[in-house]
Amino acid sequence: MSVSSENSAGGGGSRGQCLAVIPARGGSKRVPGKNIRPFFGLPAIAWSIRAALESGVFDRVVVSTDSDEIARVARDHGAEVPFVRDAALADDHTPVSAATADALERLDPRAERYAHVAQLMANCPLRDANDVRGSHRQFLTTGAAAQLSVMRFGWQNPWWAMRRGEDFVLDPLFGDRVTAPSQSLPELFCPTGAIWWARADVLREARTFHVVGRTGWEISWQHGMDIDTEDDWAMAELLARHEGLARRGNVALAGGPARRAAVAEAVAEAVDAR
Repeated sequence: MSVSSENSAGGGGSRGQCLAVIPARGGSKRVPGKNIRPFFGLPAIAWSIRAALESGVFDRVVVSTDSDEIARVARDHGAEVPFVRDAALADDHTPVSAATADALERLDPRAERYAHVAQLMANCPLRDANDVRGSHRQFLTTGAAAQLSVMRFGWQNPWWAMRRGEDFVLDPLFGDRVTAPSQSLPELFCPTGAIWWARADVLREARTFHVVGRTGWEISWQHGMDIDTEDDWAMAELLARHEGLARRGNVALAGGPARRAAVAEAVAEAVDAR
């Protein structure tokens, strides 16, 4: 029995069950085939499937895909693929949350089964079962309508962000905060696709996790990394190698300046070697 059936707080389903949806379309252009590309001995999507299954949180772990090949790989690694995603939900413009809402409606058309839905992006292979359990605990404790995984910006200060025009002129996004000492500025957080939660009734109605009152669960930047480009893939490989991913199991990564410095040094060495 999953832990979800023990706590149905938050409404949206008579049995209080949890559904995990892993969206994974086959048309990635920036990193072709990234969802099933080998990543430390497994197809990349298998790490997300493993995190969901090993967490013990979910009653079902389902992959939503338009690709027969991704479907086969997902089934081989323990996920269900009970339907083929419509092409209209697998283009470059449709929000991924629409595919997750579609999966919920297909699997529970009468809104009787699931209280909570989690969306785990397949391009976040470094998130693990401990992360899933931790995010679930906070989601239940707060009773939020939706919860996003977020991470700190680390060594890049977002308050100093600027636009650069065609004439190379810089335009600060946050006015005079660009000259403020970093220690005087409040912490900002960046959403990551690692683990997003919503009450099932909220997702059905809004078809997005970005609803009023959404909360943030902090994940380490190492575990929360999204892979969207080849440079991201190289960085993820460096992080995984640094942490011994093949031996990691459910051990969470530590953060802090020392770890960031070590990874930054490794990245610099890798760039120099390219």
